[in-house]
Amino acid sequence: MKRLFQILNELKRKKIISEYAIGGGVATLVYVEPILTYDIDIFVVIKTKGPITLLSPIYNYLKSIGYDQWVGEHIIIEGHHVQFIPADQLETEAVLYAKIKIYPGTRVKVVAPEYLIALFLRAGRSKDKIKAKMLLDQAKINMTKLMRILRKYDLVSRYRKL
Repeated sequence: MKRLFQILNELKRKKIISEYAIGGGVATLVYVEPILTYDIDIFVVIKTKGPITLLSPIYNYLKSIGYDQWVGEHIIIEGHHVQFIPADQLETEAVLYAKIKIYPGTRVKVVAPEYLIALFLRAGRSKDKIKAKMLLDQAKINMTKLMRILRKYDLVSRYRKL
């Protein structure tokens, strides 16, 4: 994964993306006991000049450095299934407040557990609810911060149902 994280930082340095953070199951692994996860979700903030966010600059860059194999919606980078997700309002906030981790000498941004919970509750799939519960049970959660996020994005009722 080290090379993937280096590529993410290159994308930022080259201003192809403004910012990024690892989300989903891989981010959850930073805070809880190991779980099975299939892909690496990367939320990207891209400055756009209109209503459409284009991911083609990311994929063109990846192709130029030798990554052009696809499996479904995933591009394969160093054997990992990677999905780039243009950040909406909640995801952009999650990216901006992501935690910086060091993975064998490489800086990488990972979505904070409070935002992961909000994102999982919003997605609402069974597997996402399980991950949200795991985070609540195992991670150090700032409940004040979590409740502020849930209120802001109208997710309190989903949290209560959990």
